[in-house]
Amino acid sequence: MKVTIVGAGNVGTTCADVLAYREIVNEVVLLDVKQGYAEGKALDIWQKASVYPYDTKVVGVTNDYSKTANSDVVVITSGFPRKPGMSRDDLISTNTNIVKVVTEKVVKYSPEAIIIVVTNPLDVMTYQALLSSGLPRTKVIGMAGTLFTARYRAFLAEALDISPKEISAVLMGGHGDTMVPLPRYTTISGIPVTELIDRETLEHIVERTKFSGGEMVKLMGTSAWYAPGAAAAQMVEAIVKDQHRVFPVSVCLEGEYGIENCCFGVPVILGKNGVEQIIELELNDEEKALLEDSYTHVLELMQVLEKMS
Repeated sequence: MKVTIVGAGNVGTTCADVLAYREIVNEVVLLDVKQGYAEGKALDIWQKASVYPYDTKVVGVTNDYSKTANSDVVVITSGFPRKPGMSRDDLISTNTNIVKVVTEKVVKYSPEAIIIVVTNPLDVMTYQALLSSGLPRTKVIGMAGTLFTARYRAFLAEALDISPKEISAVLMGGHGDTMVPLPRYTTISGIPVTELIDRETLEHIVERTKFSGGEMVKLMGTSAWYAPGAAAAQMVEAIVKDQHRVFPVSVCLEGEYGIENCCFGVPVILGKNGVEQIIELELNDEEKALLEDSYTHVLELMQVLEKMS
């Protein structure tokens, strides 16, 4: 199996590293526009192979998409990251052009690949990649709730002083500050989370999860990369190994949850064909209202994209 990662920045390199040391695929191609950058990152990961050890081959290339040919999965991380004071909205103009060009080149050499978008603002960039690729919606997805679910589980594990492995959770909605954690669908080894934690603490964790991306930007002056890179790698693994795992991802909806023609974070089953099934949860009135607010925010971003067309 072969995976290409476009963008050798922190997120892309972390994704490549996780795929390599976990031996999820045979070959990882790391591509970047900066001369020698991807080559250096790939060489560093490859030199670590005998230490860990693993035998996944990691290759770096500078803007040569022919080397990505016949990839099974392509992860797009290229684009400008958030800086202090920036919103995801501010990134639309610049990153739309990048994602469009990257997607067209990717599909030229790997027309059967499944595309995972990580570039922000994620839902809008996923939609742009869908338009530019001409692929079915099941094969172009964004790493939305997969990352935020990991953050949510981390905060819960810390509060409960337990392993995050014991926590099962799902989030929905637009990628970012309006994402909707669902405590009603959160369990600890099958036990509802509300049985183990007080309401006030749980509400604090939910709010912290929603704004966790901004928290990382404030702390470091740039976006996070370890958790995003690992989350993207987890999605790749579910696809290449046909695991049929349930993850919340951004996918173009066609009536599900009452949403049309918009990429939005919902739980899906991921397998070798990409999205094998979109899961429609029964939401209560409070959850529906939160989801509607999130959808409204994504629509505002989509309108910015439409004006650029």
